Amino acid sequence: MSVTNTQKTAGVIIIGNEILSGRTQDLNVAYIGKSLEKLGIVLAEVMVIPDVEETIIDRVRSYSSNYDYVFTTGGIGPTHDDITTESIAKAFGAKLIRHPDAVASMERYYEPGTLTEARLKMADVPEGALLIDNHVSGAPGFQINNVFVLAGVPDIMRSMFDALMERLIGGPPILTASVFTNLTESRLAEGMKQIQEACPAVSIGSYPYFKRGELGVNIVLRSVDESLLSKQLTLITTLIEKTGGVVLEEQR
Repeated sequence: MSVTNTQKTAGVIIIGNEILSGRTQDLNVAYIGKSLEKLGIVLAEVMVIPDVEETIIDRVRSYSSNYDYVFTTGGIGPTHDDITTESIAKAFGAKLIRHPDAVASMERYYEPGTLTEARLKMADVPEGALLIDNHVSGAPGFQINNVFVLAGVPDIMRSMFDALMERLIGGPPILTASVFTNLTESRLAEGMKQIQEACPAVSIGSYPYFKRGELGVNIVLRSVDESLLSKQLTLITTLIEKTGGVVLEEQR
């Protein structure tokens, strides 16, 4: 889907050596992407980077300049390699402070005497940052400028993201439609290219699948314009039928 001048865009930066190594799989991008889609915000780019201060600073600055909203996940826990907060503070030239509201939030979740200095590290945020509530474990995320800094643990990330959604200004919801066919991509490629080029306002993606020994493709269309989406879907189904294929399933 082409992005208009009035549409808000977003980027996600996944921070963590464990993601790059393959030991941990990211489960957050899909949630963020689907949530943004409902708000009419286009998720334009996703990047996975290591726990390296210089890299975090560089990528956060770049994303902050290029997109309306930036979301980072990971690296805000209590251990020595959780350097996201400090790195992002440096990216914006802000000093770290221990936020009293963050401490108070954590005190409500931890037993007396168990809120160690290591855990209190999670109450440190860049000066001037806005806290993001965490209803799962108490330690908040934070927002500085257009950057929203979230936990990497999926349950906690979702809690934080849900808490910040009211701060996001989007546009018309991004609508989707899809059609499954028994044809392969290669047989539909030229026809889909012509349909896409004639109407850039509706993006067309094709995703091959192999089910029960049969090859096929799922064609997904996305747009903020329902009438254009419907028109393009009709053109795709007509293309499938004219090419000798069968529409196995259609979803809107």
